Amino acid sequence: MIERIIDKRTHDLGGGFEVGRVLPHHARRMVGPYIFFDHMGPVDLAPGIPRDLDVRPHPHIGLATVTYLYDGALTHRDSLGFHQEIRPHEVNWMVAGSGITHSERFEHARAHGATMHGIQAWVALPAEHEETDPAFYHHADGDLPIWEEGGVRGRLIAGEAEGMKSAVAVHSPQFYMHWDMAAEARRTLPALYPERAVYIASGSAEVGGQRLCAGQMAVLEPGRDVPVKASEAATVMALGGEPLGERYLFWNFVSSSKDRLEQAKEDWRQQRMILPEGDDQEYTPLPEG
Repeated sequence: MIERIIDKRTHDLGGGFEVGRVLPHHARRMVGPYIFFDHMGPVDLAPGIPRDLDVRPHPHIGLATVTYLYDGALTHRDSLGFHQEIRPHEVNWMVAGSGITHSERFEHARAHGATMHGIQAWVALPAEHEETDPAFYHHADGDLPIWEEGGVRGRLIAGEAEGMKSAVAVHSPQFYMHWDMAAEARRTLPALYPERAVYIASGSAEVGGQRLCAGQMAVLEPGRDVPVKASEAATVMALGGEPLGERYLFWNFVSSSKDRLEQAKEDWRQQRMILPEGDDQEYTPLPEG
């Protein structure tokens, strides 16, 4: 039932804030359209934390970013003029398309202290939508389908699954779910899409009969329903969809064209991309290599 297990790897975002990077992985670049999956925290941030920990303004093309929190808060600003605080169980869905810049800052934690815990994923766009106009959408907790069954409280973050549809506007067939599972709770992930994965964000669970701990993702074999049983109280993410074909990735850029990546690099290097309104006094330099 499990094709591969991927362990998160520690990655510094550049200012000392570390995340657990799951996708892309050298043996598995994508699951459906999901090309990037970072687990943030859980980490306690004290009041007065330095601004160096913030994610400074940086660019994206060819994808949509999905920010989802279990705890804490993040302040988003982008080059379209949106300024949005995101809190637990809400969704910030930013379509980069032809190009956008944004920052993510720990303003709430700096003022009050906070436990930061959440996931940021990137969804690659279909080739015909890679150069779509950039856009930003915020969805409050009440916008998302929620259900409860047998010790599981579930939320459909994006896409369609099991007769439900999220209010988040997606560009290709996919699903992205959050399950809070009580100890011994069971749920089956049906074979709705050809590519699927289950990630354990906290606790532990048996996926297809194999125990996974926090920080592990099981990439599932296609065409089979897969049982999930919480070994203890667990937070589980299920995701996947229809594959999009090969994508190239450099830094924060995703594209089906290597030439488009080179153009994006040069646009950022030459400072041709507008920085976020109200957050344009610093930026993240293009990495070497």
